[in-house]
Amino acid sequence: MKITDVECFVLLVPDFRADACSSAQDDLVVRIHTDEGLVGIGETDTNPWVARAMIEAQGTHIMGLGLKEMLIGADPRDVEGLWERMYTGSAMTGRRGLGICAIGALDMALWDLRGKIEGKPTWQLLGGKAQEWVTPYASLLPEGDTLDEYGASLVKRAVGAKKLGFRAVKLEICIKGPYSHNSIQVADDREIANIVRACRKAVGKDMTVMVDVAYCWPDWKAAARAIDMFADEDIYFVETPLPSDDIEGYAKLTAASEVRIAAGEWLNTRFEFREYMDRDALDVVQPDVGRVGGLTEARRVAEAARDRGLVVVPHCWKSAIGIAASLHLAVVSPACAFIEYLPAELADSRLRKDLVKKDFKLKDGRLGLPDKPGLGIELSEKALKEFRV
Repeated sequence: MKITDVECFVLLVPDFRADACSSAQDDLVVRIHTDEGLVGIGETDTNPWVARAMIEAQGTHIMGLGLKEMLIGADPRDVEGLWERMYTGSAMTGRRGLGICAIGALDMALWDLRGKIEGKPTWQLLGGKAQEWVTPYASLLPEGDTLDEYGASLVKRAVGAKKLGFRAVKLEICIKGPYSHNSIQVADDREIANIVRACRKAVGKDMTVMVDVAYCWPDWKAAARAIDMFADEDIYFVETPLPSDDIEGYAKLTAASEVRIAAGEWLNTRFEFREYMDRDALDVVQPDVGRVGGLTEARRVAEAARDRGLVVVPHCWKSAIGIAASLHLAVVSPACAFIEYLPAELADSRLRKDLVKKDFKLKDGRLGLPDKPGLGIELSEKALKEFRV
């Protein structure tokens, strides 16, 4: 069996808002075809136009090959071997950032394809089940152009997630720092604490609550002071409190904070995660399957985290394709406590709602073991056509 073609689809919702803090409005979906008619599906969460260019561009020398040209004619069952080929062959132009995100989409599709070839769900090929079910948390990004509207919207969505049967929610409170939501930019950290308290009161004590602040504090002492304002609300973790490159700050904050510190959504490969883990700079490791380099690399990160006694909670702010990949990763990762899940019922993006034909179903707030070959999802051709740029 050989790979015969790699298709790239840049997708965009027509009503996207460039001032919104949501990457679920666009997508890069890849399909890998074989000479026996089987097709693997993957996606990555980065600028889809530049990721497509990384895949489709031709190489001119041995240190800067194109990703697509490295895959054509190869045996799709050699997934980890192809990862090494792509990583080594694109080292001059890739290695981190965009290049790894592009590899991540292709690797995800290769694992989907291998599962279809062997007639097994991908988790069985990744090493077998470490847990019988996976708990997703509802990732909630509110609407509103004023602070009051924003807070009220988040409370409403948290209550909505509870009604849908979720056991856990993550509050996206992006009102301070470089990635503030629309026109909202507060100076007082007590406004963040007020929203956390309102949401906790609305969902009650039995629900797990996480908080994402989108890199809002400039240094670890400012972050520690602010987190202390809502630490008594039984928060499972605070996500991305500091800039990604401030590893020293993360180490000091992790040591000082009573609340777990989480990060990793933008980290590429196991090598970047090791920098954090080896310096005790995180409590919760958050590899995004598409961005970290696919399931091949995400599994390596999860294994390294387990060896160090850290919690794994995969990041996924995208479509049901990425959710499926996160689910398969969690099944084989005993250190994985939750996976991120953007509920279609509470999402603004039609890509999240329409891209895959059949969505996942919660049972008692959990997701069971996937039993279909590969990732177990099927693309909607109608959605591909409608949203394709």
